[in-house]
Amino acid sequence: MMSFPLILTLYVGFTHAFETDHLLAVGNIVLGRSNIKMSLKDGVAWGLGHTTTILLVGMLLLLFRINIAEHYFRYLEASVGLMLVLLGFFRLSKLLKENKIVLHSHTHQHSVRDAHRHLHIHVGELEKHRHPHKLAYGVGLVHGLAGSGALILMVMARIEEPVMGLTYLFVFGMGSVAGMLLAAGLFSLPFSKKLLYSEILQVILITVSGMLCIGYGFWVVYQNLIA
Repeated sequence: MMSFPLILTLYVGFTHAFETDHLLAVGNIVLGRSNIKMSLKDGVAWGLGHTTTILLVGMLLLLFRINIAEHYFRYLEASVGLMLVLLGFFRLSKLLKENKIVLHSHTHQHSVRDAHRHLHIHVGELEKHRHPHKLAYGVGLVHGLAGSGALILMVMARIEEPVMGLTYLFVFGMGSVAGMLLAAGLFSLPFSKKLLYSEILQVILITVSGMLCIGYGFWVVYQNLIA
């Protein structure tokens, strides 16, 4: 039977996935998905990338007893903020490049004397991901040392038994995979073509999400390097 500390670690890993920076990053990654299955795979890829970094650094801390000063984690947090900024700009640039937004008008006539013009907006297909899950995995790698993940690493460095410490890190990572699996699925619902047929509304939502990602990323960088 799983002990209470391991259950608590699993819970902490699960809730860790729902931190603001994680949700913004994965939310931007799953935008434009045509089905929930692909979004769920993005969530799993993010969680695996996150767990990979946690385990690799955890091994250094536990096996070689390497100490990392707490103030260094501010730079790691800032790197996550920078990644959010780049991710937001990347998503917006892909939107502009791969979605043709056409604005035009034409005359519509109901009778001989009744003629007027209609304004039409057409949007091309949303982005098709050629490498669907590499981006999510890479973002998870960067996130692995930020937020409560950094706190977990510092706690693990104080555990005498390396095997037990790595076990806690693995359980924490599996909790984050489960959390992001759920988060990615929820984020994909508004963008599923089966539930949202308005391509214009999809473009608006993607644009707003990208801007939020950029804004929050700049705020994270400011809080950790300037404030």
